[in-house]
Amino acid sequence: MGAMKHTALTVLITLLSATGATAQDAAHADYFRSVSNFFNLPANEVAILSDWDIAPAEIPVVLFVARRAGVSPEALVALRSSGRSWSELTGRYRVTAAALHVPLQDDADARGLDAAYRDFRATPVADWGGIQLTDELIVGLVNVRVLSQTLGLPPERVVAAADPGVPWVELHARLKR
Repeated sequence: MGAMKHTALTVLITLLSATGATAQDAAHADYFRSVSNFFNLPANEVAILSDWDIAPAEIPVVLFVARRAGVSPEALVALRSSGRSWSELTGRYRVTAAALHVPLQDDADARGLDAAYRDFRATPVADWGGIQLTDELIVGLVNVRVLSQTLGLPPERVVAAADPGVPWVELHARLKR
């Protein structure tokens, strides 16, 4: 009887893991569809990037910086994979904080992006090009832009729903419901 319980438990855990993996795969596929729609690219191009050694939330950053800088996404992924930071890459290709800025209402709570918005609010617009952003802020700003526009939500709603530690793919799934 003990062996049967162990086998049943193993089967149940396997089924739950498979169901969780399927749901996660579906969430990733849906997120990548939104990314491909935002950048007006075929879904298979974004899917190819997802097969590389780069976090899903960084794929929109790759595409955003590549488009702004006129370089190939593959070159950016190679540089990123070699250890370069987004801060370094955006500086190298002159994609400034001004290009990454997503307008929020002045009284909006910027949550995890508050460091960026504190700098934006304290700096004259003409000087935004000099604002230095961390990798986390760069990824956050690009994802807020993508999710806001593809889901038809105000950026304030996206930022308000973003919790530190919650992956952007998961946030996309939550906001889409």
